[in-house]
Amino acid sequence: MNILISSKNKDKIKEIKKIFDNKSVNLLTLESYPEAPNVIEDGNSLLENAYKKAKILYEFTGIPTIADDTGLEVDALNGAPGIYSARYAGENVTYEDNVNKLLNEMRNVPVEKRTARFKTVAVYYSGTLDFYEEGSVEGSILTARKGVGGFGYDPVFYVETLNKSFAEMNSREKNKISHRGIAFKQLHTTFINKVLIKQ
Repeated sequence: MNILISSKNKDKIKEIKKIFDNKSVNLLTLESYPEAPNVIEDGNSLLENAYKKAKILYEFTGIPTIADDTGLEVDALNGAPGIYSARYAGENVTYEDNVNKLLNEMRNVPVEKRTARFKTVAVYYSGTLDFYEEGSVEGSILTARKGVGGFGYDPVFYVETLNKSFAEMNSREKNKISHRGIAFKQLHTTFINKVLIKQ
């Protein structure tokens, strides 16, 4: 069966394809639907944004859709940037812009108070069936970038258990413990149980 990934972020799509790997599923991207609407992420939570992206793209294409929304919650910033993580430094900004703003906001925060977590909510929507799963990972914000892999805030998000930033991990390491990896693995399991097995 066909499933559409409701995202234009090539880095995110690459991760999702590795996690949501199933021989019974053909994962499509929005490159096949250039006329698809841009979904405004104006929800009050990660779940609202993810659900909206999945629903609108399903209604446009008629294809069951998976979508997610991810937020970085920094304790010293009272949970910011949260649902605004992708546009923390403004609209149409680069990963670099967002990381620069975060490091600047955190410049006077001591190491022991730089705790943070990444959270992802992943949604499946098919018109007749919808469900979601969540994933989170605890870490801290580094004072400077480390590593050259990953994307987004990965160079400054440090995971103590592996003694690495996300940007220092290979894709297998990251997907095993990351917020998105956890959420989409659980979504994939629920998808098998609720959709494939019942067909």
